[in-house]
Amino acid sequence: MASDTGSSAAVNCAVDDNRNTENTRTETVMEVQNLSFSYDGVNSVLDHLNLKIQKGKITVLMGANGCGKSTLFNLMTKNLYPDDGIITLAGTDIDEMGAKEFAQSVAIVHQNNTAPPDLTVEKLVAYGRTPYLKMFQSVGSQNDEDAIDWALNVTNTQKIRKKPVAELSGGQRQRVWIAMALAMETDILFLDEPTTYLDIRYQIEILKLIRKLNQTYDMTIVMVLHDINQAMEYGDVFVGMSGGKIVVEGDPKEAVDSEILYELYGIRLPVAQLDGKKFVVTI
Repeated sequence: MASDTGSSAAVNCAVDDNRNTENTRTETVMEVQNLSFSYDGVNSVLDHLNLKIQKGKITVLMGANGCGKSTLFNLMTKNLYPDDGIITLAGTDIDEMGAKEFAQSVAIVHQNNTAPPDLTVEKLVAYGRTPYLKMFQSVGSQNDEDAIDWALNVTNTQKIRKKPVAELSGGQRQRVWIAMALAMETDILFLDEPTTYLDIRYQIEILKLIRKLNQTYDMTIVMVLHDINQAMEYGDVFVGMSGGKIVVEGDPKEAVDSEILYELYGIRLPVAQLDGKKFVVTI
């Protein structure tokens, strides 16, 4: 841990200096309070962790493998349940929310997704309307159709709506899974490593789509990423984790430096400037 280093102190000072103005500008939509979790009941993966997700921001969770970011993601999306502490959504404990109620507020795209080989794009995206359907009810209302069309248009998948998902490229498939999440018409979107397994072209396309969803449609985004440079370019809030704790939180362009990277990943990497933009040299 490098919490006593000059770089961490500078980050903390920046946070302190901006706290009053930041509080007047932002609203917390989800809050993690005193959260602890263990898979075996003995070894803690998360230990009394606290985090506020700001409305209208892109929050990026990062850290080395095993740092706890995926566990935190799964707790915030109700795939796991905490041993201690609570997670609230608009002031309500998410453990007290039913699956449909939660899905009407929070959409999730997981890292690994599968679909039957003959399922078309249109039908997959229609599954996003499930939280609004009653038992034995099928998609078909005007609201359903409008939501599906909007999701396909925003993700630029309208032209492939009749194609089987199995025939799509990796980048197309990721757009379709995002479209299904958008069909839920939520204000919050969680994405678990949305650029994994994609080549660089599709990575950038997906990240630009995410930024569009945030800036044009005011969606609050929480995502796990592995590429530090992508986090600095597309993230508003950088949450760096190590050993089940948050060791740095703030604007990625300000928070990320060589000392923080060493604290998070155990490797010293230079941080440089190019055309006025900060980036990490990873070779």
